[in-house]
Amino acid sequence: MELLRFSAFWCGTILFGSFLLEETEAMIIKVKRLCKFCDEQATNCTGKGRCKVECDRTAICPQEDDVCVSVWRKRDDNVTFDTVCHNPAQRLYGLVLENYNNSKCEMKERKGMGAEFFICSCSEDECNEHIIFNSYVASQVVAVILVSLVPLMVMAVVVITSFYCYRVYRQRQASSRRKKGPPLDFSDAHAIMIDDGSDSSSTLANNLNHNTELLPIELDVQVGKGRFAEVYKAKLKQGSSGGEEQGFETVAIKIFRYEEYASWKNEKDIFSDADLRHENVLHFLTAEERKVQRQYWLITAYHPRGNLQEYLSHHIISWCDLWLLGSSLSSGVAHLHSDHTSCGRYKVAIAHRDIKSSNILVKSDLTCCLCDFGLAQRLDNNLSVDELANSGQVGTARYMAPEVLESRINLENIESFKQADVYSMALVLWEIISRCSAIGEVKEYEPPFGNLREHPCVESMKDSVLRDRGRPEIPNSWINHPGIQIVCASIEDCWDHDPEARLTAQCVAERFDEMEYLDKLSDRSDSEEKIPEEIFVVDEK
Repeated sequence: MELLRFSAFWCGTILFGSFLLEETEAMIIKVKRLCKFCDEQATNCTGKGRCKVECDRTAICPQEDDVCVSVWRKRDDNVTFDTVCHNPAQRLYGLVLENYNNSKCEMKERKGMGAEFFICSCSEDECNEHIIFNSYVASQVVAVILVSLVPLMVMAVVVITSFYCYRVYRQRQASSRRKKGPPLDFSDAHAIMIDDGSDSSSTLANNLNHNTELLPIELDVQVGKGRFAEVYKAKLKQGSSGGEEQGFETVAIKIFRYEEYASWKNEKDIFSDADLRHENVLHFLTAEERKVQRQYWLITAYHPRGNLQEYLSHHIISWCDLWLLGSSLSSGVAHLHSDHTSCGRYKVAIAHRDIKSSNILVKSDLTCCLCDFGLAQRLDNNLSVDELANSGQVGTARYMAPEVLESRINLENIESFKQADVYSMALVLWEIISRCSAIGEVKEYEPPFGNLREHPCVESMKDSVLRDRGRPEIPNSWINHPGIQIVCASIEDCWDHDPEARLTAQCVAERFDEMEYLDKLSDRSDSEEKIPEEIFVVDEK
């Protein structure tokens, strides 16, 4: 009987401990917030009891840590509400957000705001739609609940610790009886936690569509077409149903046919690494399998200025524009190649392997962001030479480094993939300079090795790059400008025939940072625009 009681006790303990672990692990996965998002508008809410915000729009918050916020104001007889997404690490209306980890939006009055001013914040989807003004009572209820939970939490810790000690004790006993060496010094529970946490970064990055339902997206116009996919401008519906007005957010949709699953999956896997996030890398929202249409979708931010090749074809840029484009390009490549994030956390370096002006988008602030990661390679130190060799000779022939053209890339050293990217980046920097007014006479846009046909083959590029050791021309007139002289010197160091002699992308980014003062040498002039800004072209391979 005593044995039965003991068994029953430990069975219950194990089940409770497993439940607590699952609940704890579920809490650490962050997802982007869906919040009510409306400008300041009139309301009938009196500022007492409970109210519902008259907002028919729902927005996907741009940052992972954003929370939902509602603000109630009363100026004389005018009473208004406004709702937003906001990062609690930053001030809003000069105020620090408090109690934003609540599931309910409980209003708190703030003095000195020039009117009756109440604000609340919360961290669940659309939680800022229903407002509670009796926050003091609600806080007391929360406090009572927390106090009630403390004994349970202490008991849970005791139970888990007891279970751990019991397991270790039994393992040591069994080991001693069998005389097969020392006992294990870890528990199954610890191993489970390590395994479950291993892919949390991919869950974090691919968190927009955290429901199983497909996003409500309306395709607009096709803005690009490549060998593997087509790109569309689209509208992501943001809210209401029925006859009410509906809000939209513009996004870009890259659509792969069912036969191109491998290309879609590789790009999705690269994008799904949360550490890829950077201001100079295209912002990824989510990936979807559209079974009805037999398509695979990648959903990303939309940049109406289009890709860099199209932008340079239709604009003459100033020195300041050149600095912005070149600095952001090198910064984005440096982030890919780095094995640490900006805050010092370890990350896996990535080689893009198809850097070219048509795979770089121009943002509204005239900075660059890298896109099209269909050929990208994670430079994991655990990859074998055979696994790296299976990646083959990939990229666009015009932008291939000499060692890639010759299929002699050093697979023993993952730095070789970064050095090939740096060569391609140098050709793009040359393109940017060729359209800058600071060089004097600016000719019509021409890609690197413009004397070759539109899409030169590998053999043609071998003749120019390997046999003739050719590179795009840098005329003497270009180096009359001190800033461009520095950039040209960096370009020549980056397209050196010897991969080991090339600069790193980080070094190029640092050189751009050091010459930021040169923007004072020439006044910034408006770029010559020959076509409307509404361009978004993706040219693959």
